Amino acid sequence: MSYPLLLLPVIALAVAYGGTAWFRRYVLSTGRFVDVPNARSSHVVPTPRGGGIAIVVATLLVLPVLGWLQVWSWPVVWAFTGAGALVALIGAWDDAANLSRTLRLLGHFLAAGLAVSMLEGISAALLGRDSPWEGYVVAALFMVWFLNLTNFMDGIDGIVCAEIITVCIGGAVLYLLVPVQTTFWIGPLILAGAALGFLLWNWPPAKIFMGDTGSGFLGITVAAFALQAGSVHPALFWSWLILYGVFVTDATVTILRRMLRGDPFHEAHRSHAYQHAASIHGAHKPVTLAVAGINVLWLFPIAAAVAVGLLDGRLGLVLAYAPLVGVVLWLRAGITDAPTLVPDP
Repeated sequence: MSYPLLLLPVIALAVAYGGTAWFRRYVLSTGRFVDVPNARSSHVVPTPRGGGIAIVVATLLVLPVLGWLQVWSWPVVWAFTGAGALVALIGAWDDAANLSRTLRLLGHFLAAGLAVSMLEGISAALLGRDSPWEGYVVAALFMVWFLNLTNFMDGIDGIVCAEIITVCIGGAVLYLLVPVQTTFWIGPLILAGAALGFLLWNWPPAKIFMGDTGSGFLGITVAAFALQAGSVHPALFWSWLILYGVFVTDATVTILRRMLRGDPFHEAHRSHAYQHAASIHGAHKPVTLAVAGINVLWLFPIAAAVAVGLLDGRLGLVLAYAPLVGVVLWLRAGITDAPTLVPDP
């Protein structure tokens, strides 16, 4: 491990923290980008939104340093920065002007295509064999789904950043457990640093919200990290899927149940399991802490067992997801909207 590289996550944290502070002051002084509560909201007071731009800027400023230092190849750097920047621009446009679903989805696939075309070993990571075109299609679909499910899960204070920080730190540690020499571990730590800088403002009760600008960027970047990890060591792809299990199970079950009920799943709603949990507890913080705890105490040990070969990846995924799906179903995800607004103390 190259310890000087650990300065980069600290720089990302500082940039994200300062950038969020500046953007919040701008919103409060201009009155633009304010999220006014409505019947689908989980907050009760007008709050600045769009602060995820600070995460984007911090990450896109720091990642190129890896290219300049010749730690990562430039195609890998461009895969992350190019795809991430495009998704962030689409999110910012949507935050400001409600971009149509068709244009938004086309932009997401364009960004995913850009990333998979520059990352090596994608097919082997996903399919276990060298089949480039098939691998590219599956990888693009995977990235777009991760991008959107992360956006779906951005509904209560701190939850997305808590997920990103614990997943990315866990993913970085997994590189230490496999018999490969790589510097790819630094990327997740940079993103975790940027997310922590924003979380200091977004912790319940949030002083600013992330918006699609940040959630989409985080989703596609984590998906790219998972593919990158799988290209280094195939078991690591399954490990990253396991680490993201809380978001994958909640978003997937919720969307499937809404589709089966004939509900417009793409419209704003409050029927995710985490939203029901927040209503039950009457606060956001216990749910956000629970997500972080599940990642550290349940999902990471299983992901580590898969990484070192103690568990088959598919078996580990089933073992990790089964109780999460049970909890999501118990919380009536996708059935009805959470019944009350949730003012966090």
